[in-house]
Amino acid sequence: MSNTEQDKAKPGFWSLIGSTIAAAFGVQNRKNLERDFSQSSPFPFIIAGVLFTVLFVFTLFFIVKLVV
Repeated sequence: MSNTEQDKAKPGFWSLIGSTIAAAFGVQNRKNLERDFSQSSPFPFIIAGVLFTVLFVFTLFFIVKLVV
């Protein structure tokens, strides 16, 4: 597979998770950003972002409940 074909391939699970976490904390590097934006569909990233946000909010909620 050439580089252009690899760029259009769907992201792997760990690649998707890593990109989601890096983007959430604002530390995404330029290479990964370009790789992510070259994907054919944004839906895996949207779903991962929503799930990460929900998980993050519930985690914060339970930490606060434990402390208080």
